[in-house]
Amino acid sequence: MKKYAFMAACAMLALSAAAQDTYENARFLGSDLNGTARYVGMGGALEALGADISTMSSNPAGIGLFRHSFISLSFGGVNQQDAKKFDNVGTTNLSFDQVGFVYSMQDDDDNFLNFGFNYHKSRNFDQILTAANRLQASSLAKHVFGKSTLGTDANGGYTLETNTNGEWMGWRGSSDFRSNAYTQLDYMYTNAVTMDDVNTTDGTGAIVPINTYMEASDYWFNRAHSGWISDFDFNISGNLENRVFLGMSFGIKAVYYKGYSIYGENILDASNTPQGNHQLADERKIDGTGIDLKFGAIFRPIEESPFRIGIAITTPTWYNLESRNYSTLYNNTNQAVYNFGADNFSSSESYEFKYYTPWKFGLSMGHTVENYLALGASYEYSGYGSADTRVIDGYDTYGNEDSYSDDAMNDNTDRSLKGVHTLKLGAEMKPDPSFAIRLGYNYVSPTYETTGYRDNGLFSEGNTYASTADYTNWEATHRITCGMGYKYQNMNFDVAYQYSTTNGTFHPFQDSQFRDPDDNTLLTNIGMPTSVSNKRHQLLFTIGYTF
Repeated sequence: MKKYAFMAACAMLALSAAAQDTYENARFLGSDLNGTARYVGMGGALEALGADISTMSSNPAGIGLFRHSFISLSFGGVNQQDAKKFDNVGTTNLSFDQVGFVYSMQDDDDNFLNFGFNYHKSRNFDQILTAANRLQASSLAKHVFGKSTLGTDANGGYTLETNTNGEWMGWRGSSDFRSNAYTQLDYMYTNAVTMDDVNTTDGTGAIVPINTYMEASDYWFNRAHSGWISDFDFNISGNLENRVFLGMSFGIKAVYYKGYSIYGENILDASNTPQGNHQLADERKIDGTGIDLKFGAIFRPIEESPFRIGIAITTPTWYNLESRNYSTLYNNTNQAVYNFGADNFSSSESYEFKYYTPWKFGLSMGHTVENYLALGASYEYSGYGSADTRVIDGYDTYGNEDSYSDDAMNDNTDRSLKGVHTLKLGAEMKPDPSFAIRLGYNYVSPTYETTGYRDNGLFSEGNTYASTADYTNWEATHRITCGMGYKYQNMNFDVAYQYSTTNGTFHPFQDSQFRDPDDNTLLTNIGMPTSVSNKRHQLLFTIGYTF
């Protein structure tokens, strides 16, 4: 029966695409502070002040404040502090950040109808993450072994038995169905490390399978992230008697992400003698598209005052994504002492899934003092814990993809991710009508609960495809910005600098407890965390033309 169950499982995976896990998907939430140099230089606090093309994605009504047509182009570079090149991803990378235009149609002196388009890079994934720490009576192999003792995926585990190809697979208890808790990671470790056929010592020459593990003294980790999320916004906005400004943007997002990592552990035997190492090399690529809608309004409550209030609402981004990975576990232990599994074992999968981000709400204020000072403040909120990871489950009668929420994964998302608050403050001073100085501050509250973790034992379709176990709980992001601008006739030239810093806690795998199947002893497996940080410097240039 296992033969047919295995074939059925493969067919199911080919026809019905699964979801991804909470921590893999969290990278598609939120956005960097990026756009025109004026927008970045003021910390992004232009949602109520408007008249900047970057507000097309944060408050579309800001485009309604343009009184002339305009085109702009932005580019620059990003440097990651305290990092070393890994997998051809360097610490300094050039970036094409923005291009767009606004076409302004004047009805009369006080009413305008504007149309706009803007491309900007809302996420720049370029990042190198490095972590290392000691391990105490634990290892990733022990983590996998512990799951195999739990019996069913309702308990976060599975039952091991070979298929007709002689590969060890995790099944739902005594059933003929593959366990959702049996991940690609488990598949590689079980077949390369924890399960092996050995000769018995009774002199009969019989060969029996054993299931065991070895602990590690320490671990090391390197990952290179690269890629982007590109936003293409199409805007229509209006100005009613210079008191009320309304706007709407239709957005299309294009995603390309690549991550390559190597996780290694130095292995010990029962007498704490070094036995070599295990190394897990993992490459994952994710690409796809998403769409969203943004609505905004700006109004001046007092006719004689330039003070403005802005509100904005952004729908979820409805993503259709495809994930592909190729992963190999290298067993470099001392084969003369222990004959654990194969020398190495590989796994690769490709699958499609849907991901719906939460709604976002914004409130902003702006004020100008004659023509020499502009002040802005913005607040945004998005409940990241409500993000919806979805499983594609065939097609309806019209050929459209059917999908349903991965409830177990979404519960984990709700436990692990927070509601995120963003505060933007900015000022622009003009000592001369042709010259501007800008300052800004941007704060993003923590995305992750400190108790959040990547649960590899969920009864979830998204769990099946996990090929790594690490996760990082990032804390708050602080961004400090400044910039300058110069206007000559119809041309403007702007430059901005941004420094951002985010600290986090890296975990090589989740903590777990399980019972030793031999003597029922309670065992623990603790993935020792370590502090990491992401410090980035950005230099951005914008060239614009008014016509």
